[in-house]
Amino acid sequence: THVRRIAGMYTAQAFITTDIDDNQITAFHPGAMAEARQNHVSDAQGISLGIVAPDAPDAMVQHCKEFHARKIPFIFDPGQSLPIFGASELGEVIELADYVTVNDYEARMVEERLGKSIAQAATRAKAVIVTRGGQGSVIHTGGKEIHIPVVPPAEIADPTGCGDAYRAGILYGLQAGWDWEKTGRLASLLGSIKVAHRGP
Repeated sequence: THVRRIAGMYTAQAFITTDIDDNQITAFHPGAMAEARQNHVSDAQGISLGIVAPDAPDAMVQHCKEFHARKIPFIFDPGQSLPIFGASELGEVIELADYVTVNDYEARMVEERLGKSIAQAATRAKAVIVTRGGQGSVIHTGGKEIHIPVVPPAEIADPTGCGDAYRAGILYGLQAGWDWEKTGRLASLLGSIKVAHRGP
C-alpha cells in the first residue's frame, strides 16, 4: 500500500563482501531511497509501533520527528547510516526515540560522537539495546542492565541480516507486551536462526 515508485530511479542496491571471520565491507547505492522523505508517518493509519532504520538521513530525522509528534512509540536504529549524522542531529533524534538499538561498534561511535555513554545519551528512552554478536546483547532499562545470552546457531552460514532478525524479535516482544528478558531471548533466538541460513 505504501510503496512509492520514483520514475527514472533504481531501487537501492547493496553488495556485501564477507570474509571467513565474518568481517564485512559494503558497497551501497541509495537510488530511489534518496527520496524517502516523500513518505510520511501520517500516510498510514493505525500505527501503534514504529522503527526508523537505515534510510536517507534526512528521511530518518523526519520520520523520528513525525513518530514523536504523533506520540507513536518507535525504535531508532541508525545502523549503517550512523556515520552520516553530526553530533547535534544524532543527539536530537536519540532523545526523541522511545527505544534505541545499536551493535557494540555503533554504540562506541555514538559515545565518541556525543561524549557520553549511550545510556546517558538516551535519557528519555525506555530501553537502549546493544547487540554484541557472539557475546549476546545487553538491554539497558530502568537503571539496570539485562544480559541476554547468545543462542548457539546450528551452523554459521551467513551473518548478513542477523541484526535485522534480532530487531524483529524486539518489535514482536514490544507489540505483545512481553517483559525485556523474554523479548531479548526471542530476539537472540531469531538472530541465531538467521545466521544458520543463507540469504534473507
